[in-house]
Amino acid sequence: MSDFSRVAIIGLGLIGGSVAAALQKRKLTEHIVAYDPLKESLDTALQSGMIDSAATSITKAVSGADLVLIAVPVLTIETILREIPSDVLVTDVASVKQPVIDACETVYGAVPKTLVPGHPIAGSEKQGVAAANADLFEQHKVILTPNTDTDAESLRRVRSLWQNLGATVVEMSVAHHDEVLAQTSHLPHLLAYALVDTLSSQGDSMEIFQFAAGGFRDFSRIAASDPTMWRDIIQANGPAVIAILDRFLSEMEDLRELIVAGDAEGLEVVFQRAKEARDHFSELKEPRG
Repeated sequence: MSDFSRVAIIGLGLIGGSVAAALQKRKLTEHIVAYDPLKESLDTALQSGMIDSAATSITKAVSGADLVLIAVPVLTIETILREIPSDVLVTDVASVKQPVIDACETVYGAVPKTLVPGHPIAGSEKQGVAAANADLFEQHKVILTPNTDTDAESLRRVRSLWQNLGATVVEMSVAHHDEVLAQTSHLPHLLAYALVDTLSSQGDSMEIFQFAAGGFRDFSRIAASDPTMWRDIIQANGPAVIAILDRFLSEMEDLRELIVAGDAEGLEVVFQRAKEARDHFSELKEPRG
């Protein structure tokens, strides 16, 4: 059973829409109200039965809600928080957490005890509410990053919400979350964008892509993700992304030197080490997004 009778969702993109669809499918709330600046998104969600009502403002959406879920680009969260009272139970889905904390301190002067920052490790290169999937969170992880003084009951309720949507919930600090995601999500997206951009800027790029094998297609898939959203994510998590990017560039320089030197044995050592690492964790279910 859900702890929430009225849920307000701010932002009806892929994640916000998928949360709404998942709540409806599992009958975990009595009423879902949503706000999105795009009327088309609200209309689509209403017509599909994903939400029960659409609000014309954030203030109207959060009025009477016992949970507010913010699903907007991370750099716009501060603007959203200005319309939400500090005593309302709020969670979010941003893939960078420090800007959420900073936004709270700017708006409220401190992080409200009823804020439970969250990040579902699930997603798709598809965009918008039309791509919403009621089963998106099944067997995926959701990371919560509560403060030491976060209200225990608020944390329990948000944890229960995600568990009821089929997710496995883990907790970690804000700083650790941003470091981990820089390595496992933000860097791969950056590399995918860079690789596709590099190849597409050469001569007859269409010929190159016609001969692309499965490995390229699998890796480059995430370059189809929303460029604006990923611009904001990389910007918001700049220091952590730079740290892992520098390590990666150093590794690439080492590989370049092995190739120049014709050091086949050295290359194989690196490839074998990487293969063993990949084989070790490939038994785990791999998150998307």
